[in-house]
Amino acid sequence: MKKLMTLAFVALFSVSALAQQVDLRRKINVSGSAETEITPDIIYISISLKEYLKDNNSKKKVDITTLENQLYAAVQKAGVDKENLMINNLSSFSWATEKKKNPDFLASKQYRLKVSDLNKFNDIIGAIDAKGIASTNIESYDYSKITSLKKELKIQALQAAKAKATYLVEALGDKLGGAIDIQEIENQVYPQAMYRSNVMMKAESADMAGAAAPDIDFKKIKLNYVMNVVFEIK
Repeated sequence: MKKLMTLAFVALFSVSALAQQVDLRRKINVSGSAETEITPDIIYISISLKEYLKDNNSKKKVDITTLENQLYAAVQKAGVDKENLMINNLSSFSWATEKKKNPDFLASKQYRLKVSDLNKFNDIIGAIDAKGIASTNIESYDYSKITSLKKELKIQALQAAKAKATYLVEALGDKLGGAIDIQEIENQVYPQAMYRSNVMMKAESADMAGAAAPDIDFKKIKLNYVMNVVFEIK
């Protein structure tokens, strides 16, 4: 009998605890969103320079030092800090030795340039001997104030969710309570840079040696945030 009463008490306690865990509050679940587009202001570009022979004549070689000096001068003229231009790697660690062994050896160097505006990149490339440019490529890009911008968008998305919940609840004659649950959904897109013309194509043509730098169309970064919020209905 005593055991039976104990079991009944445990069962009653379990039911009571379960009832306390059930949330009987009236709720509304809504979502709010906020988005914007920004132009990257931190852009890392790789530039590869390579020696070439004028008219296929080994005695008329445009050496890497000449091309490198053109690059440094162009960077300085464009107003870019020299610290933003770095050497990535050499085509060969022993290229100086190779040049001694083989007079026809063509050395190359790769550089990494940091710019805040692609127009400056156009100016820099346009000041270098086109036939000495082996390739260029945008390695990465970002926005300097991306953290604060994300925070602002999330707040706007939350405010949009609250505004939506408010007019929906008030339409039923009720009042909106506090937030019970908040879930963040991130949807940001980093598009690739799109070249309208290619540097290498210009370098292959002797007639284009003095031409202006290629136009570059850089699409904006799109940021979109959605906040799902559960509010209590009073």
